[in-house]
Amino acid sequence: MSDIFREIEDELRRDNFFKLWQRYGKYVIALAIVAVAATALAVGWREYQSRERQAEGVRYAAALDLARQGKDKEAADAFAAMAQSVGGGRAVLARLEEAALRAKSGDSDGAVALYDEIAKTGAAEQTYRDLATLLAARLLVDKAPKDAAQRLLPLTDAANPWHATALELTAIADLKEGNTTDARATYQRLADDLGAPQGLRARAAEMVAALGQ
Repeated sequence: MSDIFREIEDELRRDNFFKLWQRYGKYVIALAIVAVAATALAVGWREYQSRERQAEGVRYAAALDLARQGKDKEAADAFAAMAQSVGGGRAVLARLEEAALRAKSGDSDGAVALYDEIAKTGAAEQTYRDLATLLAARLLVDKAPKDAAQRLLPLTDAANPWHATALELTAIADLKEGNTTDARATYQRLADDLGAPQGLRARAAEMVAALGQ
């Protein structure tokens, strides 16, 4: 008798499943297709990104190789082209490399313009933006010391990772302007800064002694 009841239960279960499948089967199939497609897209996107990163790395290395060969203009142009076609941090690094090569080839105005562009780029990390400001000021310190000092002012805060170098450049700008009192005070601040690199502190202490009271 129990076998009969079991068979009846099995039939009812199959009948219910068949009815459910008739009602919802197409949705189950659709969901399965969507899941497979989503997985395929995710895998494909990861593979595409990996290929893109590898290609960017090859282009970056090729541009660096041009710079090592002394082909500064070709290297700068290569970095400029790369910055236009890539995104994120690699574009910022390409711009920094391009600016450095422009400066090396004597185009300081072009280099400063590039550094200013990087400093104003919202997509760049603040550290890179501040570095661009610092490098622009370094190029300007001889011919426009007042402008250089003004640019460096936000970077001289002790919390800024570039503050030690910014202080030294500020002191140099003060000397260029003939402000020996301000220069000495800035060098003293740098010499007393325990967080600054030892080499910068020692150089600042020497300048303090050389400038006297």
